[in-house]
Amino acid sequence: QVQLVESGGGSVQAGGSLRLSCTGSGFTFGTYAVNWYRQAPGKERWLVAFISADGGITNYDDSVKGRFTISRDNAKNTAYLQMNSLKPEDTALYYCNAQTILLTDPLEYVNYWGQGTQVTVSS
Repeated sequence: QVQLVESGGGSVQAGGSLRLSCTGSGFTFGTYAVNWYRQAPGKERWLVAFISADGGITNYDDSVKGRFTISRDNAKNTAYLQMNSLKPEDTALYYCNAQTILLTDPLEYVNYWGQGTQVTVSS
């Protein structure tokens, strides 16, 4: 049974830090890229950070660049999102997504999603 479970959310004051975790099971976690998305009330789900399957490539949305760090430990089947200097506008439900591409014809994307973890930043 495939599962992707986020944890680590909570309520902090502006300027504080949180570390989110995303643990996968039931699939070969180390062969999947991981994305962190967030969705604020009334807004679309938005990609904030990406890490490749081997951890060698990372990318960030401009809104979090320099404040958030994505990492992973494939031995623990876990990816992390370290969030520093948090702002009220970072308040959202944060989702972990694991994605791979099957080299079929046509190519097939496989996506797994977690249930989300709430981050609330007060001013």
